[in-house]
Amino acid sequence: MSTRPTVTLTEFRSHASGMLSRVENGETLLVLRHGRPIAEVAPVASQNNEQPSWKRPGLRLSTKGISLSETILAERNRESMGYRG
Repeated sequence: MSTRPTVTLTEFRSHASGMLSRVENGETLLVLRHGRPIAEVAPVASQNNEQPSWKRPGLRLSTKGISLSETILAERNRESMGYRG
């Protein structure tokens, strides 16, 4: 019988970043609450060797036309001048 490292829920919450680094390096952790197993945190079986999505840069959205900030400023100007339409 193979044993997995176990951590308490409190320990997992307090040291989540370090615990997830361990998982990222291939370790599987068993999380206990009041001495009973409640979760198993294991690495994702990836089909390729790319970085996890939470480590990749976010997508940049862009559209043609007026930017959102310009639209908001224009609306504020209209409201300050008393226009409602």
